[in-house]
This record gives sequence, structure tokens and C-alpha cells, in this order.
Amino acid sequence: MPYWGSRTYVMGILNVTPDSFSGDGLMARENVIAAVVEQAQRFARAGADILDIGGESTRPGAQPVSAAEEMERVLPALSAIHKAGLDVLISLDTYKSEVAGEALKIAPVWINDVWGLRADERLAEVAARHRVPLVLMHNRSRPASVELQARLGGRYTGIHYTNLLEDVQRELMESVALARTAGVADEAIILDPGLGFGKTVPQSLELIDRLGEIRALGFPVLLGPSRKSFVGYTLNLPPDQRVEGTAAAVAIGIARGADIVRVHDVEYMVRIARMADAIVRRKS
Repeated sequence: MPYWGSRTYVMGILNVTPDSFSGDGLMARENVIAAVVEQAQRFARAGADILDIGGESTRPGAQPVSAAEEMERVLPALSAIHKAGLDVLISLDTYKSEVAGEALKIAPVWINDVWGLRADERLAEVAARHRVPLVLMHNRSRPASVELQARLGGRYTGIHYTNLLEDVQRELMESVALARTAGVADEAIILDPGLGFGKTVPQSLELIDRLGEIRALGFPVLLGPSRKSFVGYTLNLPPDQRVEGTAAAVAIGIARGADIVRVHDVEYMVRIARMADAIVRRKS
């Protein structure tokens, strides 16, 4: 496990999908596995600490895929990256216990669950049995609440919280309770407030600004602002023009207590993280 608090860790996104909202889905490439390994190597050279492999798009309005189809996408990619021997940690972006269990036969991956164990509680048992880190994300996504615009993509509207921070804190701790019951150690748990997942643009912005209240729950915090709709709708920019907005969210997130930032543009965001660390984590 990383030594939390010493610096910010950068997680690079590897989307083994055809329909990523950000346009970086690697399944569109002619040789998918070669493209995955090339991008993994590039991210590692740029300073990524963790590579997060995902085989199902989580963009607003995306259709779920079966465990079998997800495994067809991610297991060969995971195997190839593992064999490449890169000096990075590997994470698997899945909420399915079956997928995680098969992946852990290949490599000791982290499990990054965008549903915080609410889609498949058995995922906690897999994490506990293999003693691997488990990321629990807050998520109130509902297809009926999605608004789609051709240029800017999908965003959530009309999502009601009685009290945004208190509700997110409480529901994250409910996920923590599920993990603990299954035997996951506290030191293996990482929390993610779930920017854009069942949150409006203002709600996502508020979560970044008040991220310290998530950090106060006592667990490391992962922040995933990269190219998301709250950036696009704030700046009126499509996904491929959101690097500066993402950089601002990363820098503020680090200042507010993020331990890990999950990003697409690794080369830029490693520099942002190092500069932010030099400011907020400087030693007296």
C-alpha cells in the first residue's frame, strides 16, 4: 500500500471499451492489446503510480455489459500489462465479483467499485479473501435523470440530496460497513465521492471544494474529475478540450485532501500533482 499523506498518487485510466465518454476507448484500435500495453507503458514513463483497467463504460446513460463480455475485454489486457513488468500498481474498475475473482488469478489487482458494494456485495468477500485494496465509490446514478447534449455529453439533473455532504458521508460509511462485515481491513479501504455519478454540476463542484469532509471519515480519498461533465458544462467544452478544467479540479482536490487522482491525461496531471504537492505538502 502507498504511504498516504506523503504525496498524491496518480491513477491512469485504461478504458478497454468501445464507448468511453472521453473518446479514449481502446477497443477502437486495430490491435487492442498492443494499444493497451503501449498506453500503459506511456503512462508509467510519465509517472503514473497506478493503472486502472476498465471494461464497462460508466458514462451517463451507458448500457451495462455482462460479466462474460467484461472479462473478454479486461482479462487479456490485464495479463498483457502484468507480463510487461511495469513498476506500477494495477487496479480493476469493476463492480462484479466474478470479474474481480478471475482477474485476481492473473495479478494482485486493486478493486475499484463504482457502486460501493451496492451492486454486488460479494465483491467485498473477494477483496477480503485476497487482501487487496478496495475503492468504494458513492453513486446515485439513475438513467431517468440523465440529460444528453450532443456536444457536451451526458449529465445528471434533478438529483436531490437532503444534505449533500452528510448524505454522501453516510452512504459511503454504509459501504464501509458492508466491506468490514465481509472481512476487509480498514487499511485496505479507499473512498471516492463519485463526482458526476448521480450528482449535478453544482453538486460535483461542491464535493471538490468540501473534499476535506470526506477525508475526515478517516480513509484515503480517490478523486476522479478527469474530463467529466461538470467540467464540460462549466466551461462549455467537449471532452477532448477539458484538460485545463480537469487540472484545476485536480489541484483544488489535492489542496482539499485527495490522496489519489484518477485521470486520462497522465503526462499533464503528474506535473499538476507534483506542483500542488510542493505547495500543500511542503515540509517545514
